[in-house]
Amino acid sequence: MPESRVRKSAEKKKLAKSRHEAAEQKRETARLAPGGRNWVPWVFVPVGLLGVIWMVVWNLAGRSVPFMQALGNWNLAIGIGLIIASFSLMTLWK
Repeated sequence: MPESRVRKSAEKKKLAKSRHEAAEQKRETARLAPGGRNWVPWVFVPVGLLGVIWMVVWNLAGRSVPFMQALGNWNLAIGIGLIIASFSLMTLWK
């Protein structure tokens, strides 16, 4: 008889511990992303498109646009940087 009480009590403790850990993990997740991540696609799509548009404009009309002509080959770094930033933002989307 005492053995079965010990087993029941150990099982209850294990269940309570797992519930506590689940609740703690849920609180941690809520703290890290309080408002959700619905904003991510609204940011990474325009950033990626801006990078692609920057590259296209630079290749087609870069010599006609004064500030792009002044930047020279840095336009390539700007365009690729925007595209890489877009891919980095994609990793935040759940």
